[in-house]
Amino acid sequence: MSLVSEFLGQLSLNFGSSEPTCPTVVPVSDFDPDKDAARIETAIKTKGVDEQTIIQVLTKRTYGQRREIAFAYEKRAKKDMISALKGALSGPLETVILGLMKSTSQFDATEIRDSMKGLGTDEESLIEILCSRSNAELVEIKKVYKELFKKDLEKDVAGDTSGDFAKLLLALVEAKRAEPGSVVDYEKIDEDARALYEAGVKRKGTDVKTWITIFTERSVPHLQKVFERYKSYSPYDMQESIRKEVKGDLEKSFLTLVDCFENKQVYFAKRLSDAMKSKGAKEKVVTRIIVSRCEVDLKKIRTEFKAITGKSLYQTITEHTKGDYQKVLLGLCGGDD
Repeated sequence: MSLVSEFLGQLSLNFGSSEPTCPTVVPVSDFDPDKDAARIETAIKTKGVDEQTIIQVLTKRTYGQRREIAFAYEKRAKKDMISALKGALSGPLETVILGLMKSTSQFDATEIRDSMKGLGTDEESLIEILCSRSNAELVEIKKVYKELFKKDLEKDVAGDTSGDFAKLLLALVEAKRAEPGSVVDYEKIDEDARALYEAGVKRKGTDVKTWITIFTERSVPHLQKVFERYKSYSPYDMQESIRKEVKGDLEKSFLTLVDCFENKQVYFAKRLSDAMKSKGAKEKVVTRIIVSRCEVDLKKIRTEFKAITGKSLYQTITEHTKGDYQKVLLGLCGGDD
């Protein structure tokens, strides 16, 4: 795949989502998949495994380029590169590298599946992914989920969650959100703001159904204005209202949605900051955000991270992780701010 087709592939991926991309991982210009495949083959065969080379090559190539390397590797070594990497690596480094061998939507779909597999559900991961992905991303995730697991994402979510929490997630998975319009509809903004107030703070109990409809079907710019307008009806802003009206996973989901509508990259920056607050790092969260956003908006997340914490993401990763895991994350982080 040439650079041009790689670029077009990226374009078509982001077409229809109104969000500009700010990746930290971009196509390398003098790309030679055969040379890269040879380097990786040697690195895997080296006694004790040369992790450094594997990290250097794979964190500096896009998913499209990694696919080409895997193809060249298979021709050379007569074996599957992913299996070879699996056999050669272990621990959190292995998790990251295998994550990089999936497309962003394959990675997201696998994370969703893992959060529902086995006993108990990892609601936190489920909320983070489903509430932060754009319509275009969700449509792609659903398609890939079906291809990978031969199951419908909707059915799995319905089987694994319950009540209004399930209803909200299912409404998100339906991906019915309107695309941003060219005209600002002030009447509709006012109507939605009043409806949210009347369905919640104004009455006894909460009409969650109305909240779900507005939160999952309106465009993001529209909702930003709705929440602004909401303040002229309600004595509490939207966040405070959510905290007063609903609890548990439903509350977390609505709050995540509001955060993402206001500034998605700030949401991810805060998640990363919280995951690296204490001595070590919550590896699962850090890995997921860095891997899933490095070809989407990690550069912007880095900027917001610095603004919020006063420290660069690069420095923070350096302080809270070690060894090869640290090296691979820094490779994807793509620089200090």
